[in-house]
Amino acid sequence: MGAGAGAGDRPPLEPGRGPGWAKLAEAVALRVPPSEIETIYLFAPWKREGREWGTAVVACRGTEGSDRLRVYTARYMLIVRGKERGQSRIEVEETALSPADVIARVMQAAAERTGDLEPPVAVGPAVWYEG
Repeated sequence: MGAGAGAGDRPPLEPGRGPGWAKLAEAVALRVPPSEIETIYLFAPWKREGREWGTAVVACRGTEGSDRLRVYTARYMLIVRGKERGQSRIEVEETALSPADVIARVMQAAAERTGDLEPPVAVGPAVWYEG
């Protein structure tokens, strides 16, 4: 068998796109206005036993006059197979207040520490929200 794409294969989604990410974006928007989001760091999602897990770190503008950003860790678990397909668990938690350059370094270190081959993808809020 070849390693090419088969008739039933789907092209990979852009980072942060898909049903699990969409549910997570909705939950984040309930905690923080999308207009305050500076950067979203998307870790590669992983699937196992009919479930998909994804994690994002969301950096938002802090109080006026501060160079620090509010940091939220947002996670989802989405059931992708079986009779419970589509059910999910979402978690959004404020975890830090930090300068932007420190957040970027922490994201790189987190990928190295967990053994991820790639650091999380840094994207703007437009990936999840219009305007």
